[in-house]
Amino acid sequence: MTEVKGASIERTLTHPPKNLVAALIFGPDQGLVRERAETLIQAIVPNLKDPFLVADLDDGVLAADPARLFDEAAAIAMLGGRRVVRVRGAGNSLAKLFEEFLDAPAGDALIVVEGGDLSKSAAIRRVFEAADNAASIACYGDTARDLPDVVRSALKAEGLALTPDALDYAAARLGSDRGVTRRELEKLALYAHGQKEVTLDDVRAVLGDEAEVRSEEALDAAGEGELRRLDIALERLWLAASSPVGIVRMAMSHFQKLALARADVDKGETADGAMRKLRPPVHFMRAASFRLQLNSWDSPRLADALDLLLETEALCKTTGVTPETVTARALFNIAALARMGRR
Repeated sequence: MTEVKGASIERTLTHPPKNLVAALIFGPDQGLVRERAETLIQAIVPNLKDPFLVADLDDGVLAADPARLFDEAAAIAMLGGRRVVRVRGAGNSLAKLFEEFLDAPAGDALIVVEGGDLSKSAAIRRVFEAADNAASIACYGDTARDLPDVVRSALKAEGLALTPDALDYAAARLGSDRGVTRRELEKLALYAHGQKEVTLDDVRAVLGDEAEVRSEEALDAAGEGELRRLDIALERLWLAASSPVGIVRMAMSHFQKLALARADVDKGETADGAMRKLRPPVHFMRAASFRLQLNSWDSPRLADALDLLLETEALCKTTGVTPETVTARALFNIAALARMGRR
């Protein structure tokens, strides 16, 4: 069947072809790997935990006893029905075993194999993609284009709609891992239980930590070189007893994103194009500020800012000076670097 892509993935998972013997589901988004594996299993066996119909193995078990795969695939369910053999954490060490199995399958069980982030040249991928009776399904993080649909459909299943700004905010806060996204959306649905519509305030209450929003305000002020705004933002952070080390780490993440985007711009990418490639994406409410910063910073000064932040985290933990003072000094120095880009 080779690699299954696009719209064919959902069809294969919910209505597996009759000749499908095994499927390899893999990729960097392990939450999505688990979700798709379980969707495929439930197309055959309604209860994932049914011990008579589901054999749950890992790569270590098969590495120690390769014959176990053939035995489990050939086993007959006590009460009838097709069985599933679920193999977790499979890697290239099992490629030869699956090649032998797909050449001469035992029994009629469906083999569902979960793997990690496998390269195109990975031996186990090549085995599944070369077999006529197997499928290979890659799982990558939800893109900025896909996420609104994921959020909308999950909340619709709970009888909830979203305002446009709530949908934008939720999509910007989620997406690195489908499992994490599902759990956060479950929390949001529980929070909005009894309502018909989820608002921006609802999403902020569940997904957007107020301290995080305040910290972002300080980082944008520093990145833009706005000293007065930075002073006010820092005062609010200290009054709220925010963690200086936490702010420094957020600053490192922010300036690393700027550095990545700046490198793309230096290669000829547009600012908007470089921003769209960032993961997680820049929140829409910060996009204008981020674009302004991207256009005023160059790569050498961004490297200086990151070096300063690394030094600041160490100073917060090792000196007698209060962490708030050390952090504020670093951010004001970064703001000074930002102002150099205006000249």
